[in-house]
Amino acid sequence: MAKTRLAPSESSRSAAAAVAARASAADAKGSINLRIETDTRQLIDDAAAVLGKTRTEFMVESARRQAVDVLLDQRLFTLDSERYDAFMQALDNPPAPGPKLKALLRRTPAWQK
Repeated sequence: MAKTRLAPSESSRSAAAAVAARASAADAKGSINLRIETDTRQLIDDAAAVLGKTRTEFMVESARRQAVDVLLDQRLFTLDSERYDAFMQALDNPPAPGPKLKALLRRTPAWQK
């Protein structure tokens, strides 16, 4: 099967177009309107000024950092090797179902009543 090779100028134009398409997608922006108390707004403005940022830069950066923390807190945890081994052991060898679990599984769900 023959391979097609682009001339260097065609290749760089193609790469530039791909980069431009990604950049324009990344540049797409929306707005968020907030109603906040005057004291809170002043607090945010003061903190932003200390860091040499605009209110928008400060708020977006703060909200983004908090969002990442919340999501990572729900998805990522670290363990030392001893606790990791115990965790994996528990996953590989779950306990037998107890009487409460068996009773729960025998119940008719509320949405089927």
